[in-house]
Order: sequence, then C-alpha cells, then structure tokens
Amino acid sequence: MTEAYIYDAVRTPRGKGRKDGSLHEVTASYLSATVLNALKDRNGLEGHAVEDVIWGNATQVMEQGGCLARTAVLQSNLAESIPGLSINRFCASGMEAVNLAANQVKGGAGNAYIAGGVEMMSRVPMGSDGASIAVDPSLAMEHHFVPQGISADIIATEYGFTRDDADALAVRSQTLAAKSWEEGRFDKSVVPVTDINGLPVLTKDEYFRPGTDMQSLGGLKAAFKDQGEVMPGFDKVALMKYPHLERINHVHTAGNSSGIVDGSAGVLIGNKEFGEQFGLKPRARIRANAKIGLDPTIMLTGPVPVTEKIMRESGLSTKDMDLFEVNEAFASVVLRFQQAFDVDPELVNVNGGSIALGHPLGATGAIIIGTLLDELERQDKEIGMATLCVASGMGAATIIERV
Repeated sequence: MTEAYIYDAVRTPRGKGRKDGSLHEVTASYLSATVLNALKDRNGLEGHAVEDVIWGNATQVMEQGGCLARTAVLQSNLAESIPGLSINRFCASGMEAVNLAANQVKGGAGNAYIAGGVEMMSRVPMGSDGASIAVDPSLAMEHHFVPQGISADIIATEYGFTRDDADALAVRSQTLAAKSWEEGRFDKSVVPVTDINGLPVLTKDEYFRPGTDMQSLGGLKAAFKDQGEVMPGFDKVALMKYPHLERINHVHTAGNSSGIVDGSAGVLIGNKEFGEQFGLKPRARIRANAKIGLDPTIMLTGPVPVTEKIMRESGLSTKDMDLFEVNEAFASVVLRFQQAFDVDPELVNVNGGSIALGHPLGATGAIIIGTLLDELERQDKEIGMATLCVASGMGAATIIERV
C-alpha cells in the first residue's frame, strides 16, 4: 500500500470564543482560507496540486453550514478546480479529516490532500445545531444522555480522580503552554491571522493564563454541579446507567476543562510522487489511525479503547510511543488515559493542551497532530500518538512516525 506522508502542518492562533475575542469578527471560511493559503504558499503549490480539501467542523449551521470546505477553497488562493468535503465527527473532526485523507492517499485515490478543520465558537455557539441526541426525548432517554461536563465528572467518580488531581493537571497545562510560547515552540506552525489589508488580527494564542496555580483554581465553582443535582438533574439520569455509584462527584470547573475558542488548522498529506513533484521532503508518515464507539453516557473515555484498538491493529504498544497528545477536553479524560496505560505524565501534552490553549472543536484534532509532529522533531524522537474523546461516545487516534 502507498505511504501517506505529512509534508506540512499549520494552525492559526486560538482566539477567545467570546464577542471580545480577537477572532470574533473573522468568519469560519476566512479563517480556513488563511490556513489553506499558508499551506499553499509555504509549499509552492500551484494548479490542481491536491485532490481534495477535507475539512471538519462540529457545528454545521449558519456560516459553518453548507459545504464549508468548498467555500473555504473558493475564498482561498487555491485553484477553483480543487473540490471540498465537509465532515463532522464532533471533537475529532479535524483528526478524522486527516485520517480520511491519509487513507485516500494510501488507497491510491489521488496524490495529495489538505485536511483539517475550523470552529468559530464565538460566532456559531456549540449546540446551536440542535442535535437530536440532546433534544429528542425518545432518543436521549433511551441512551441516558447527559451533557459532557456530567460525563467528565462520571469519569472522575468512577476512576477515583479528585478535584486536586484535576486542578493539578490544569496547572501543568497552563505552565507548559506559557513555557512553550516563551521558548518559541509554536513558531514553526502558527500562522498569523491578518485582515484584508494585511494588518495583524491575532498572532498568538490569547486564551491561556500564565501564573495559574492551585490556589486560584481552588476558588472556582464546580461547573456542572447545579446542572447535575438541581435542574434539570442529570445526575439521576447518569446514576440509572451507573447505579453502583453512590453519587457523582463534581470536580470539573472552568479552570480544569477545555476553553471555548476560535481556531483553524490544516495538514498537507501526500504520497512520494507528490513530494517529488513539488520538491518537498516528507516530515512524517501516518503509521496508523483508528476510531471507535462506546457508551454515550460516560461518553468521554474514548481515548482508552481506541488506543487499545490502534495498538492492536498496528502491532505496536503504548511503550513504543515517544510522545502522546491526548486532548484535554476535561482533566479526567487525560487522567484516565494515563491511569489506563500507566503512561508517564511527562510524555503527555508536553506543550500544554486545550485546558490552557482552548479547544476549537472542529480544528483540535488537526492541531494536536501538528503539535505532536513539531515536538517529535524538536526532541529528535521518532513516533507518537494523538487521540481525542468525542461527543456521544466515540474515540479517534492517529499514530505518526518521522521519516
């Protein structure tokens, strides 16, 4: 089978997902086009250089609706002969775009693809698509639907993680993110967002909070306690599925959960012939990818079974991995991953994660693949895995290996 190589990976800075965030006036298609143009210019792509643009986003309504991928192509400087495909696997949309593109290349369906995603959470609020799993009572009741924050607290309760455990992971994320920006670790891949006049709109992630400590996090209110215990009382729904738990311990706050932000990211994937055509050297190959479904109530444990699956199918083990990127949707997701595989925490999210930098849903999967690649190169390591939990009970993973 043909190898699928990563030739480049870029992302925008992440802006606060509020009306006062720096990217609030930027549309999803414009931000996506910024990434597409960067990949085109950095790699000298001309004409029908790639077979397709596969683009993920989680809330596909309003300006993020339609075929956003095609809209972004038309707004970019790519040739109009390049089509676009929009996909949605919630938080793993950007990763799934990369995996789909890689599998197309491996199968011989074109020499190259651009894959990634976008989410403008300040402009298109999460949940504004009215997904039936959350709003259709017959479906929600049958599957014991609860919001993701409750699911994160179920994980903490089920696997014994305390508020201090969650806050400590959040402090580490903030500390490492600040250190990474100070040391220029993101410089290779972050492309500035500019306005139509070429003036800078945002050049650096703006969500993270340097100096965050246990004391400041300890003063925050449990974010999902009222939702679980008072109205609408989702704890009772969860305990119907998990009756062995006495109660749900609400340990997650705004400080140890992922941030709501705007952002976009893209990865250039191609075969050997593509690299030769454009004089490009591959940076890594996509060794394996996998996805899986699981219980939609606890919902966010996907990184564990999907890691088991990808290791089994690839003939590798977690001991073979030099680094891990595990999306910090909530602190308990990462804590459970580390617990399940007895992974050294020093190998996980070494530049901070979504708790510090934010989680632009449709883009994060592509972001963490790019971050993993940059860090493997920086440390001169060989192989690593990126993985995410996914809403409604799924998991996704990608293993990359430097070449």
